[in-house]
Amino acid sequence: MTDERELIDQARTGDRDAIQALYRRHAGRVLAVVRRLLADEEAAADCAQEVWVRAIRSLPRFRAESSFGTWIHRVSVNVALHARRSRRRRAGHEEAMPPDLEVSGSLGPTGDALLRRRLQVALDRLPDGMRQVLVLHDVEGFTHEEIGSVLGINAGTSKSQLFKARAQMREMLRPVAGARNDEGAVCNT
Repeated sequence: MTDERELIDQARTGDRDAIQALYRRHAGRVLAVVRRLLADEEAAADCAQEVWVRAIRSLPRFRAESSFGTWIHRVSVNVALHARRSRRRRAGHEEAMPPDLEVSGSLGPTGDALLRRRLQVALDRLPDGMRQVLVLHDVEGFTHEEIGSVLGINAGTSKSQLFKARAQMREMLRPVAGARNDEGAVCNT
């Protein structure tokens, strides 16, 4: 297997195989990052494609002060946050699709799929700032200082947003009435 430094050098010269190898190594994480930040599958796919276009164009300026994975992750976060801001600006000019025209998904989630769906729905309901901080801190492992730098906020604001986001997630994920509690009794509150 070719080491990443070699791949980067080859990709800089336009070597398609090297570019594809870098893509295969990092595409999953790029898509996961933008998906979490955008909370929209279609927008995430478009955004991930934009990340790769920018990354390939910027390869000649990549200084390798960090790993390629770290660098492409940062590009992903920046592109996703830019896409969120652009989407918000356009939101005032668009109308939502009527619910009766929306395409339904699969037959229905069960087990872990149900939990993932509940988590995604709760995450989607968080205000943008809270969602961004929660994803960057708890999922991507950024420090509050790094989050502050990326989002243009103070580290203290990041901490506050994270605290509020976690509280809202707990509230939204609280068991519904009629579900069993830890002792097996039915909760009716």
